[in-house]
Amino acid sequence: MSASVNETEAESRSAYAAGVGCYVLWGFLPLYFHLLSNLGVSSWEMIAHRSLWSVLWAGGLVLIARQGGQVAAVLRQPKTLGVLALSTLAIFSNWTIYVFAVNAGHVIEASLGYYINPLMNMAAGALLFRERMSTEGKIAIGFAAVGVAIQTIALGHLPIVSLGLALTFCAYAILRKQVKADAQTGLFVECAYLALPGLFYVLHLQSTGQSHFGAGAGVTGLLALAGPATVVPLALFAWSARRLPLSAVGFLQFIAPTLQFLLGVAFGEPFTPLRALSFVFIWLGVATFAYGAWKKTRALAPAA
Repeated sequence: MSASVNETEAESRSAYAAGVGCYVLWGFLPLYFHLLSNLGVSSWEMIAHRSLWSVLWAGGLVLIARQGGQVAAVLRQPKTLGVLALSTLAIFSNWTIYVFAVNAGHVIEASLGYYINPLMNMAAGALLFRERMSTEGKIAIGFAAVGVAIQTIALGHLPIVSLGLALTFCAYAILRKQVKADAQTGLFVECAYLALPGLFYVLHLQSTGQSHFGAGAGVTGLLALAGPATVVPLALFAWSARRLPLSAVGFLQFIAPTLQFLLGVAFGEPFTPLRALSFVFIWLGVATFAYGAWKKTRALAPAA
C-alpha cells in the first residue's frame, strides 16, 4: 500500500515538474528568437526552420509512444486529416504572429494574448459547446474585457497582436478538440503538413545565398534547435496535463505569459501607467479564473 502511495506521489511531483518545465520553456522562448534576430536571421527563416525541424522531433515522440499505428489510422481518415489541416493553419498563424511580434519588440503585448487565451477558451466552450460557465468565469472574462479596453486606449489601437494570438490558439484548441487522436499523433501530422513548405523556403534561401544555416556552427545549431524548442514543451505539457488536477493547470499556465511580460519589461519596451492599469485588470481576471478552477476541483474531490 505504501509503495503504491509513494509511486503516486512521485508521479504527481514529476507531473508538476513537467508542467512547470513546459511553461518556463515557453516563457523564455522570446530570448531564443531575440538571439537569432541579433544574428541576422529573419522571422520567416525562423518559422521555416521551426516547421522543418519540428517534424523530426514530433516523429521521435510518436516512435517513443509507439503510436505509429495511430498515425497510420489517421492517414486513412480524410475528415480527420481535414480538421488537422485547419488546426495546422491555426497553429502556424499563431507561430507567425508570435515570432514577428517578438522580433518587432512587442513581447509585452504578446504576453497579454496568452493571459487572455484561457479566458477566451472558457467563453468559446460556453458559446460553442454549451459548457456551463461559473460565476467566477463570468467575472474573470469581465475583468479581461476591461483590461483589453484599457490596453486599446493605451496603445491607441486594438491590441492586434494580443487578440490575434489568443484567437488563433483558441481556434487551435477548438479544432484539436474534434480530433480523436493522442496529442503526439496530431502534432506529428500538423508538423508533417508544415515540413514541406518549410523545406522549400529553406532551400530557396540556400539557393539565393540568403540562408544562415551553415553560415557558422553557432547560428546553424540555434536554427536546428527550433525543433526541440517547439516540440519538447508540447510533450511536457501533454504528459503533465493528463496527470494534474484542473486547478494546478489553471495556475501553471500563467507562468509563461508572466515570464514573457517580465522579459518585455527587461527589454525596455514601453510600459506606461495606463498599460500597467490594463494588466492589473488582466491579473484580476487571471486570479478569479484560477480561484474558480481551484474551487471546482475541491468540489469534485469528495465525489472522487
